[in-house]
Amino acid sequence: MSSVVRSGPLRALARGRRPRAVALLASNALPLVGVVALGWSAAALVLLYWFELAVTGFWAVVRALFAGRPSEIETGGLILGPLAQRRAALSIPRTGLRIWLSTLLVLPVLVSILTAAWFVAGIVTVGVAVDDAAAAAALDSLVVAVLAIFAIEGLTTLVDYGYKRGYREHSAQTAVRGVFFRIATIAVGGLLAVTLIGAATVGPDASLAAVAPGAVGVPLLLGVVGVKAAFDLAGLYRDRLSAFDASSSLEIGWAYEPPAVDPIDDPLPDASRRVRPTHTGRPVVWVAALPRHPGAGYLGVACLVGALLFATGRVWSVVAVLLAASVAVPAALLAIDGWLRYGVVEYRVADGALVAYDRLFDTPLWRVEPWDETDLRVTRGRLDRRLGTETVEIELRDGRLRIPRLADPEPVLAAFDRRAERPDD
Repeated sequence: MSSVVRSGPLRALARGRRPRAVALLASNALPLVGVVALGWSAAALVLLYWFELAVTGFWAVVRALFAGRPSEIETGGLILGPLAQRRAALSIPRTGLRIWLSTLLVLPVLVSILTAAWFVAGIVTVGVAVDDAAAAAALDSLVVAVLAIFAIEGLTTLVDYGYKRGYREHSAQTAVRGVFFRIATIAVGGLLAVTLIGAATVGPDASLAAVAPGAVGVPLLLGVVGVKAAFDLAGLYRDRLSAFDASSSLEIGWAYEPPAVDPIDDPLPDASRRVRPTHTGRPVVWVAALPRHPGAGYLGVACLVGALLFATGRVWSVVAVLLAASVAVPAALLAIDGWLRYGVVEYRVADGALVAYDRLFDTPLWRVEPWDETDLRVTRGRLDRRLGTETVEIELRDGRLRIPRLADPEPVLAAFDRRAERPDD
């Protein structure tokens, strides 16, 4: 995308905030043209703002998909946690764009939230305020306006994300953050204002299609467009709001920046010492992780409750399936989680450094230098004693790394200058 927009009028258009400012003026001018020149009713405006929500949400999802920074996900979660730690990304040829694996994990949630917000806005406004006659009367002009808004939002995304490479500063979460302000703009400044105007003009029980355009022309100009433009301006000058947030103690949330990608320059591909958890230790450590992931146990309990309910009806075939699922489902989830966390990871030691390398996605996870650690321990829990293995725990300034079930931890410990503590001794 970045190689497409290089010269011509778009180069001048891309300076400063001009693309977003032009988009703001155009999107706020369309309702005025509809009311003044085309005689739109308040119901037609409700439809326009509702469809504008859909257009804004669509382009927000596009921006989230190509966000240049990985999404921030809790790494302790079941299955999603180890996947979020991966630095895997799909590069788009001939562009600087990448689709991060963490983006694909959060994108379904973001799409669900945006879709739910759009449907709720339609139910509480379009569903009760617009009738078929109002929609048919302004259908042609509404379609043209929606297509124009779609093109304006698409061009703005192309310039901001393509030419100006704004994707490098965003994760999927921050890429869609602005759309929620647009939702508030349209819902509060547009839909609510029009609904109140209609209620005050023709009564709360009448359709907004009965409101004459001329009767609400001035209120629409001042109320709908004015409030909506004010919210759009707040989004346009978000950087100044971020600076204000960073310099104050209010913690509004504007100053949040997604985590940057710190490249691992040398993943030690030629390391002669490579350590992996023992084969016998892997299945045990997966099942032993149940206390840290109680959600898997809850699924097993839910299957047991379902088996009891079907047992009251003597449906024994279903009872047998649910009883088996109560054990198989949690075990399978824990096995997948443990396999992703430790089963496909090897630990490379060379040149006084330790690198965790993911063999599944062929990418390094982290690299620790001798001066990075603040404490080094070797522990042997109950399972370690039974399996004849040991677990290495590395304390860092900003967290802790744990390498469990090692038959011989000495290759890992050799990467550090500090002598490891052994509390069990």
